[in-house]
Amino acid sequence: MADRVTVIGWDGSPPSDAARAALDAATLVAGTRQHLALPYVPADAEHIVLGSIDIAARRIAGHRGTAVVLADGDPGFFGVVRALRDPEHGLELEVIPGVSAVARAFARAGMPWDDARVVVATSRTLRRAVNVCRSYPKVAVLTAPGAGPAEVALLLTGVHRTFVICEALGTDHEQISVLTSDKVADHIWRDPNVVLVVGGATSALPGIAGLTAAPLPPAGTPAAKPGAGGWIAGRDPGFPGPVRGWALPAADYGGHVPAHVRAVQLARLGPRTGDLVWDIGAADGAVAVEAARFGAAVIAVDRDADACDWITATARRTGVQIQVVHGTAPQALEDLPEPDVVRIGCADPDVVAACAARRPERIVATAATRDTAEAVDRALTEGGYAVERMLLQSVALDAGWDERDRSVDFVLCASRQ
Repeated sequence: MADRVTVIGWDGSPPSDAARAALDAATLVAGTRQHLALPYVPADAEHIVLGSIDIAARRIAGHRGTAVVLADGDPGFFGVVRALRDPEHGLELEVIPGVSAVARAFARAGMPWDDARVVVATSRTLRRAVNVCRSYPKVAVLTAPGAGPAEVALLLTGVHRTFVICEALGTDHEQISVLTSDKVADHIWRDPNVVLVVGGATSALPGIAGLTAAPLPPAGTPAAKPGAGGWIAGRDPGFPGPVRGWALPAADYGGHVPAHVRAVQLARLGPRTGDLVWDIGAADGAVAVEAARFGAAVIAVDRDADACDWITATARRTGVQIQVVHGTAPQALEDLPEPDVVRIGCADPDVVAACAARRPERIVATAATRDTAEAVDRALTEGGYAVERMLLQSVALDAGWDERDRSVDFVLCASRQ
């Protein structure tokens, strides 16, 4: 195997003394064509153009001499170090990092990024990366061909964000553009690029000619203030927050969905970062808000305009970002992006059938009567779902331990087969 393998992160600046010494001693250098054309790369060394990392790693492992791998920015951050350290190759590495593309992008925007989420968008992960942009107020997207700024913006239908698009960072062709999300797809963007997708309260983006972000509901929890520091990187919008726990009392939201019903619904849905949740018949928005607090992107649908206003206000108050759609299901669902999980309040068999046709992983529905529950069960079963059936009962007690209210709900939890 190679006597020594050094991975050097190139960020456009001249190499350090350690990096130059490694290059001077190299008998094999691997990198992109741009990297191999750098004046610091010895012409008499064997050159490998990086395409497949696995193929390059096998050639490096079989090389007798000193090898250098050139990569952009910090090669340990979503970079080649992970692939090269695969036990299959048996390579021991020395890493000399450069400034990561994400750090450079936020520096160009004049913004802190300890509270940002960082995602990789490829043809395979694009939808989940966009869902993170829906649910978090500050996201850096490392793009790939076919999953660039235009594709991200097109999938963010119905959500307003500001895009800071950083093309060819660290090169002579570097360009920074700031656009609202509805304008991004009108342009052609060069690879490679990093996209900062920013939502939340209207705020200036220092260092970018005084341009401002798109106006959105305030990001972060009520305790958060502009410029306030945190203690953990990439912190969630709702956890930790000023309120501990979930499935909070119904009175905290509006009283429509009993806490014990909501607890079962959320437990079976399992909303998480990267998911898109549909909450149909969202009522007071309790399930939508708590799903968003778990980090999921949420679209809340309700036919009552007052309910939609209430959900929007509750989202603002609790510091989460929810897209609210005023309309009647199933018609209102036709143009919505594909969901991962769906919650249906006061389920109707036609609505359930329309949701099942979109093939989410989980569907949770509630019904007030057994007849409705049985009709919903048939719609789920015919739609190709395995159904778990529950009858939940609870009794509220007053200060004297006497029964005050009794709640009875049919809950059907369906998993895609």
